[in-house]
Amino acid sequence: MDNISFNKGLLRGRAVDQPRVSHANHGVTYYMFPLEVERLSGTPDTLNVVVCASLLDLCPVCPGEEYEVAGEVRSFNNRSGVGGRLIITFFARTLERTQGDHVNQLELSGTLCKPPILRRTPLGRDICDLLLAVNRRYGRADYLPCIAWGALAHTCGELGVGDTLTLTGRLQSRKYRKVDGTREEERTAFEISVLTLE
Repeated sequence: MDNISFNKGLLRGRAVDQPRVSHANHGVTYYMFPLEVERLSGTPDTLNVVVCASLLDLCPVCPGEEYEVAGEVRSFNNRSGVGGRLIITFFARTLERTQGDHVNQLELSGTLCKPPILRRTPLGRDICDLLLAVNRRYGRADYLPCIAWGALAHTCGELGVGDTLTLTGRLQSRKYRKVDGTREEERTAFEISVLTLE
């Protein structure tokens, strides 16, 4: 394995809402819309896609229609105090209307930046939590939470901070309940389910 980070992915699914303004950067306006991508089990993942205004001009997004998006997974720190601290999105490089089976494929290479946490679920399945730093241009990095299951979890559990990982996986959404004092709210976590390691 080399030390070059890479981050590429392909999603194909159904838009479930209109794009809404996300942010502006260097004079470019970016929009975000939720894309529902079905797993083989039929359970959908609802993933937030960020797309620039010029791509939306070429390919307007309408709820209920199917789209294919090529790009990369991005992270940023949420300092608003509302919701989770680490926000995970899928940044679109290309966007087009499509039809066919849903697709959720990622290829990542980066550096492990926290010790892996190997644990067992209440149902007895082994799972390992990882945090992968994937470099971007201009000295920035995306910090991406990953999970591995079964024998792969044990392999990941033996890794150390600073190790380089190259993996394939899928971006998934998971709902959970957050208790804050006397208040309980439903939140959504986004993570990369690891399918293979190189």
